[in-house]
Amino acid sequence: MDLSTYNHSFSLKNKISRLIWNCVAIILFRPFVSRLFKKWRVFVLKCFGAKIEWSTHIYASVKIWAPWNLQMGANSSLGPNVDCYNQGNITIGANTVISQKTYLCASSHDYTKTDFPLILKPITIGNGVWVAADAFIGPGVSIEDNAIIAARSVVNKKVEKNAVMGGNPATLIKLRIVE
Repeated sequence: MDLSTYNHSFSLKNKISRLIWNCVAIILFRPFVSRLFKKWRVFVLKCFGAKIEWSTHIYASVKIWAPWNLQMGANSSLGPNVDCYNQGNITIGANTVISQKTYLCASSHDYTKTDFPLILKPITIGNGVWVAADAFIGPGVSIEDNAIIAARSVVNKKVEKNAVMGGNPATLIKLRIVE
């Protein structure tokens, strides 16, 4: 491993956008904690390119690396202290809950190369999904509709529709039957 040759692929425009976003997040996003400012937070994110519906609920304590890489469907939620590390794209469907302290990580590094290059791997989370508290959703993961991820689970591969998954690594517990 020779990290002296490490070179991420972010442009100057991306770096400046991130700097501006971080300043705006500190001043115009995070201080507005009350539910009364729910639409304000959506507005701020939309100004930075997030493709989110007005009915989404994103708590003020959520950390979003790049709003322009975030897409969320109607009535979905990012709970308190969710860390949305979206160097790669993160897409969340409608009526989906990402519970508190969940970590969504849409990038990694190629450990087979000496310069350890950054790899962007999108995360796709379907409709009607519940990711419970403190879960980790890894790079390149796809979670299909109506799946449930148990608290503190580590998901590093595709989750099928209606699956209830739990553990580290997450394994199938049972199928979700909605009445």
